[in-house]
Amino acid sequence: MNGCVFCDIVAGRAPASIVFRDELCCAFMDTQPVNPGHVLIVPNKHVASIDDLDEEVGGHLFAIAQRIARSLRHSGVHCEGVDLFLADGKAAGQEVLHVHLHVFPRFAGDGFSLHPGANCTNLPTRTELDALARGIRPQLIDNSP
Repeated sequence: MNGCVFCDIVAGRAPASIVFRDELCCAFMDTQPVNPGHVLIVPNKHVASIDDLDEEVGGHLFAIAQRIARSLRHSGVHCEGVDLFLADGKAAGQEVLHVHLHVFPRFAGDGFSLHPGANCTNLPTRTELDALARGIRPQLIDNSP
């Protein structure tokens, strides 16, 4: 897709420090890392939202994320834990509209945090949780793209 920096990286039109590449995805170092060792994994095919992401490719992204997380722990990078993060949609904080999975090392005192919103203190009742589950469950039948 024209103008997509991740498509340009996958196509070799933009520079990147590649960690991994295969027929489904490409993993490279984030240029604005949370911590040193921050890796992004993107599908090779342009997909803006996880709604449109093939389940096989989505599963593959997470399998590669597991391998990268394991590698971070053994690479010499300061890594006491690992976060996996995927923002889907602008409201969720997705800045580049090409699906991408962040894999980044964490350590005590690194200063990174996700700040919970005001709704996190309004704990739902079991009745409310059950009602939400009843609304979501039927949508799982088969809503693949």
